[in-house]
Amino acid sequence: MDRMLVVVFDSESKAYEGQRALQQLDGEGSISVYADAVITKNADGTATIKQAGDSGPLGTLVGTSFGSLIGLLGGPAGVAVGAAAGAVGGSMADLDNARIGSDFIDDVSNTLSPNRVAVVAEVEEDWTTPVDTRMEAIGGTVFRRALADARDASDSKEVAAMKADLAQLKAEHAKAQAGRQAKLSENMTQLDSKIQNHLEENKERLQAVKRQAQAKAEVLKTKAAATRAKAS
Repeated sequence: MDRMLVVVFDSESKAYEGQRALQQLDGEGSISVYADAVITKNADGTATIKQAGDSGPLGTLVGTSFGSLIGLLGGPAGVAVGAAAGAVGGSMADLDNARIGSDFIDDVSNTLSPNRVAVVAEVEEDWTTPVDTRMEAIGGTVFRRALADARDASDSKEVAAMKADLAQLKAEHAKAQAGRQAKLSENMTQLDSKIQNHLEENKERLQAVKRQAQAKAEVLKTKAAATRAKAS
């Protein structure tokens, strides 16, 4: 199962130890780590990426569920770019793109208080014991959440509401006098543009999720082949 993991520690040294433990579990075949990073919460509520691991099949974190989660953990002020962050710093998106619930963000944020440090990772994990055992031994508090399916914005409440508004404007336009029709036409054009932008953004998001899923599948396929080769 694809999951987001956040493990909160009291110090950077413990967080780096936790990051290494995740990579060791990946090497052992207990989990598959698709992307990982160490972030620290600053006194002003922003998060700094202290160290980003190899994002592997996900490529740049920008636009991915993983990158969105890091952005959301940075709070309203966003993510501060740390020295090791490079292109991954500051990738922000909404909860739909992160594919997790707001309650998960709240739970993590309540524990990830200023000056605490966390390992954030997107993983394939069939059972929780390996990660929990390693992280608890280091002193980490583990949060995990399965990734939800990407939502199709064409069926979203927001787009549906805008379409309803557009239908109402069209009805008014049909009955309005010529002087009023010009203003209604302008409003209709603006609203239709917003609808199309939402649909296009969601199309791109769904395509990105599909590409990431294909890349993840290739990683698992490669690992399975390596395991078979060792066994033969």
